Amino acid sequence: MVSASSSENHDLLNKQVQEIAVDCHQLPERYIRKEDEEYGSLTNAGESSSTTTSPEVPVIDFSLLNSSPLELDKLKSAVGSFGCFQAINHGIEGSFLEKVREISRLFFRSSVEEKKKCLRADDDIEGYGNDMVLSNQQTLDWTDRLYLTVLPKHQQRLQFWPQIPCHFREVLDEYGSKIELINEVVLKALARSLNLEENCFLNQYGTKSSMNARFNYYPPCQWPDKVLGVKPHADGSAITVLLQDKEVEGLQFLKDDKWIGVPIVRDALTINVGDQMEIMSNGIFKSTVHRVLVNSKNERMTVAMFCMPQTEKDIGPVDELISDETPRLYKNVTFTADFFFKNYQQGRRAIDACKI
Repeated sequence: MVSASSSENHDLLNKQVQEIAVDCHQLPERYIRKEDEEYGSLTNAGESSSTTTSPEVPVIDFSLLNSSPLELDKLKSAVGSFGCFQAINHGIEGSFLEKVREISRLFFRSSVEEKKKCLRADDDIEGYGNDMVLSNQQTLDWTDRLYLTVLPKHQQRLQFWPQIPCHFREVLDEYGSKIELINEVVLKALARSLNLEENCFLNQYGTKSSMNARFNYYPPCQWPDKVLGVKPHADGSAITVLLQDKEVEGLQFLKDDKWIGVPIVRDALTINVGDQMEIMSNGIFKSTVHRVLVNSKNERMTVAMFCMPQTEKDIGPVDELISDETPRLYKNVTFTADFFFKNYQQGRRAIDACKI
């Protein structure tokens, strides 16, 4: 049986998805996906598998971006058509990536009481929990999240940072520093690929960048075709760096009205551009819609790092990219997390509100 009664749904909504999944004989209606919220073809909807629909997500060798015009062109093509790529030879050791996975695993496998010490407020995105509920008609994601501000450090809200494991803060701070360098490499390379001054995108960041971490836990679900780990959306960041699960796939990007699965590449980071980069590039680089499937047997854990300009600073298309042939497509905007999430939870793309 798939759906539960309204009273049972009310009780289940007071629990995290990880708790619901432990003894789920009936799927709460609020988690059942709606076709009118879908993008693209539904013919390949369902459980994630190791089968990848062609064309494949491009793989970019970071070690070649400064020396190989061919690799730079490959990056430009990947971000202009797919909006995403798999980064290899990016400079972060596989052993350290395993530490990042470990702190995620230890947190989500700690007791309910321990996790709830980090519980977010109903009207706040930061902390531990699942979807912020904005309406009774909202479809909920089959996932629990730990959402934290990493940069700037003075904005960290340490009351939401787990005490278990004890080295959580140390590892996340170090990972944030490493991802900040990767963000800089990507933004400079994208600028050079357009024959622009390499700091032109970074100059819109202000004096310091902003970065948020989201630790994602997708419990198994015996009705994988009825739910989504994350609803179709595009990110509000400049770029997003995702550390995938080592064994279980689930991420899909929308290309040419079809969902393309992202395979697991050992020690790779999956990088996609978000709405802010699409705005700054005046639409050359695409903020691609993506979603997450769930698995009927296996849990899945990932860590996403969202890199973006400081929210008190407006962003807009780079002047050199605007001409009579390529007119300005977007307004100058201040792109906040609240602005993005309110649009996301109502099934709208935040970038649509930024178009001229």
